[in-house]
Amino acid sequence: MKSTVRRIAAPLTALVLAAALSSCGGGDDSSGAGEKKSVTLWMYPVIADQAASDAYWKKVETDFEAANSGFDLKIEAQPWAKREEKVAAAFSGKKGPDVLLMIPDQIPQYVTSGSLEPVDDVIEPEKDKFLPAAIPGLTVEGKVYGAPIYHTVTTTMYNKTVLAKAGISKPPATWDEIKAAAPKLKAAGFSTLDYSASPEATLNLNFYPLLWQAGGKVFADDGKSVTFNQAPGLEALTFLKSLWDQGAIPKTALTAGNVVADSPFGKGQVAMAMTSVPADVATVTKTWGAANIELGAPLTGQKQVGFGLPGGLVVNAASENVDGAKKFLSFMVQSAQLDALSKASGFYSPRSDAKSESTDPHAAKFRDALQYAIPGEPNPSARQIMSFLSTEIQAVLTGKKQPQQALDDAAKQANDLLSRQR
Repeated sequence: MKSTVRRIAAPLTALVLAAALSSCGGGDDSSGAGEKKSVTLWMYPVIADQAASDAYWKKVETDFEAANSGFDLKIEAQPWAKREEKVAAAFSGKKGPDVLLMIPDQIPQYVTSGSLEPVDDVIEPEKDKFLPAAIPGLTVEGKVYGAPIYHTVTTTMYNKTVLAKAGISKPPATWDEIKAAAPKLKAAGFSTLDYSASPEATLNLNFYPLLWQAGGKVFADDGKSVTFNQAPGLEALTFLKSLWDQGAIPKTALTAGNVVADSPFGKGQVAMAMTSVPADVATVTKTWGAANIELGAPLTGQKQVGFGLPGGLVVNAASENVDGAKKFLSFMVQSAQLDALSKASGFYSPRSDAKSESTDPHAAKFRDALQYAIPGEPNPSARQIMSFLSTEIQAVLTGKKQPQQALDDAAKQANDLLSRQR
């Protein structure tokens, strides 16, 4: 057997880990496949159904090898658990696979360490065929480091029953409409907007969309300083604080993560959530019922913006078969592979020319939202800076600081960190 999609059970034993790490780097196949060049992929479970995942990746293997004689594609199924630790260990020892899956937040740190190979030459022939956020989300300092293979997206979801009880016939779609709806919803006994202010919750799903809707950015264009404490950031945080003070956001937001299950919104106590994903629709269908769900577009402040990111295949700079790895990436970004992955995984194709076979009206709403998606702002310090800002936003909501002071305090910490890393 030349290649097998293998399910790796967790926890990994030291023996399995060592074997996986030592299998990296491509080069000549040592498993008896003669002079064939191997390309090893670490793939993660983006297709939840195991049988469907096995079938998809087996076809990828078969079709790639049929189209590229002399190549042996080895697909190793990896668990999400302990992913960061394993990837970091592999790269630090210049080991690991030839190709692996990453999302935008992961890439900058490995670009800084020299662990990833740019793939602009792979993407260039197809560049105009991708969704607006796909290539920028996988680009660092002007170079593309990932080949997009799927795309996530968020949009606004409403509880129609809650809106009706408050006498609201048109779901609020702008900041002004949200502010106008808040008193009516409060009078009817409901909150207006679901929000997650826990320090553990990613700002990509709560504050950053508001910042982008206000026309702001987290980082300056050169990534060497932050800009979230400028006028758009103040506008976004003031908007959030005004809703908080009106009781339009549940007080449980201070500890809530980005999980709809068991949240006030999931329990039918809140009118709307601004960064819902398809899985959230499935969750609330079980609680308030499909008939009460309405999906809208991403919210509009100064701009209409949502969040959604690409998952991309990156090339290990330590690979002994970079050319083969890039040949595999060129194969994977074609419509046949991406449309089939979208169908099997439920994620969206990163290509604008994808063929959507779904007739589900909810799927159509999410697809429409892709055009407004921002993939986050990749930076090696993004996660640390997010923690600084999360703490300061909590200080504003609890009345300990004014919005501008909190933003400036977070910016000082962030800029100090960035200056130490230059």
